[in-house]
Amino acid sequence: MTGSRDEPDVPEPGNNGFGGATALSRAAGEGSVFSSSRYVARRQPTVTAGGTLPPVLTASAVQEVLDVLPGSAIFLVPLTGADGGIEDFRIAAASPDALDVGGRRGKELVGLSVLETYPRVLGTALWRGYLDALEHGVRYEGEPFEYEEVLAGIPRLSRFTVHANACQGGLIVSWVRLDSGEREQRRLEVMQRLGNMGWANWDLVRDAITWSEQVYDIFARDPSLGPMTLEELPAHVLTEDLPALAGQVRRLLGDGQAIDHTFRITTPHGEVRHLRIVAEAEADAHGSPVEVHGFFQDMTAVKRAKEQLRERDRTAVAQQETLTAERVLAARLQHALLPLPQQSLRLAGLTVDVAYQPLQQGINVGGDWYSAIELPDGSALLVVGDVAGHGLDAVATMAQLRFTAKGMAITGTPLATILARLNTLLWHSADRAYSTATMIMGRYEPSSGILTWVQAGHLPPLLLRDGEARYLPSPRGVLLGATTAPRYDSSAIRLLPGDHLLFFTDGLVEAPGELLDDGLDRLARTVTEHGGGPRPLGDVLDALVDPATRRDDICVLHVGV
Repeated sequence: MTGSRDEPDVPEPGNNGFGGATALSRAAGEGSVFSSSRYVARRQPTVTAGGTLPPVLTASAVQEVLDVLPGSAIFLVPLTGADGGIEDFRIAAASPDALDVGGRRGKELVGLSVLETYPRVLGTALWRGYLDALEHGVRYEGEPFEYEEVLAGIPRLSRFTVHANACQGGLIVSWVRLDSGEREQRRLEVMQRLGNMGWANWDLVRDAITWSEQVYDIFARDPSLGPMTLEELPAHVLTEDLPALAGQVRRLLGDGQAIDHTFRITTPHGEVRHLRIVAEAEADAHGSPVEVHGFFQDMTAVKRAKEQLRERDRTAVAQQETLTAERVLAARLQHALLPLPQQSLRLAGLTVDVAYQPLQQGINVGGDWYSAIELPDGSALLVVGDVAGHGLDAVATMAQLRFTAKGMAITGTPLATILARLNTLLWHSADRAYSTATMIMGRYEPSSGILTWVQAGHLPPLLLRDGEARYLPSPRGVLLGATTAPRYDSSAIRLLPGDHLLFFTDGLVEAPGELLDDGLDRLARTVTEHGGGPRPLGDVLDALVDPATRRDDICVLHVGV
């Protein structure tokens, strides 16, 4: 190994090295880090002619010694320039535990030069101490040495004590970092603050108690009063928590068992806090506890968060129970009030097939409905209706209309009059949230084959005759609940053998983004193609309705003569 600056490549120093980095090297000045000053020793007895270093065997022997030493120690060999002066030192050996400020340890240090790795050392008392120790063979023991390092771009000042001794033509250098304990203390304080905890120590032999600063905050105690004794503690603990805490202390001091216990205290300000104590005891040769150490943790925020979660759970359970009860009620209402989902009847010489397909189940069921009954005079009453909205209110309104209409029809009330009275019923309802509805109603006389029908804002029936589908002209009639003085007219048509007639709600023909007329045309085409088969209603629904895309309830009543 020669003493010139043209040495083999070594690892590039990081930007958080022993007080320096590549950036710090640049900060020391442009060009060579030695350009501003140079120390030329008057005598270098340890450097051979031509700038050569001691034999490698010397570094190997020193390494064997350092391998068994604890702490941070390295062996430096001098590097000389063309004029014979010492320009730098290179690390030729290092103890396994040697650690610099850049995080390099042990053998990672070997091969690095001092001034390339730690450029700001040049010209300091430490640098001069190295040269004096090497030249005069004396021990260097300087004052605490401060060095600024850069970690993640943040400059931090570190303090070291450094010793140097001449050895085998080089220097044995050892150092101790003085500020590491201070940093650990700061880290501990940060951890205690973030964890809302503080450590405590009880010396049972000397009857001495030590608290960290955070414990005073936890107990809301004035630090000038000093730590709280064990005798004082019960006065701050809630009465109901005292027996359990006393039992834990007996386990700790009597049996030497570690404890982890939560209890409550009252602060001088009257605030109740939940504290956790975790502690263990150290015993003497006879097994008697002589020292207790552990920590207190303020668990008040955690307890409050848990209580809030429990309260939310209780609220959720109550809401779930209410929802379940509503579902049960809705199911009972459906069973009692809603029409059957599918029905096939023979009424007054007619074949009546019905399909009722609600979009949703439970409490969100809609207001579509139908009724098909034989009246006392032998005629057939056919009704399809649609109440605005969904849910229990819609079901309740539907039930009013359905049963009231049936009752008035059984008494022989004309159809137009039934609609007028149903409108009055809705208009004067106490709850106007779901107070409008559409409805179509017909009465078929089997003796004459005549169907008389009325409508209140409802879509007209579709007649399929001789393979041609057409909508019947609608008589006058506004939807129920829209006005206090509506007018309802009736129309009549004679049904012929082979006729098919459809009463339906708008869910059968409406589609998002489409005109209603387009949906009506589509229904007419579908009935023309499928309405004359053996199962006309089923074939029409299969061809027309896609369960995955429909957006509303569907109620269809098919009449075959």
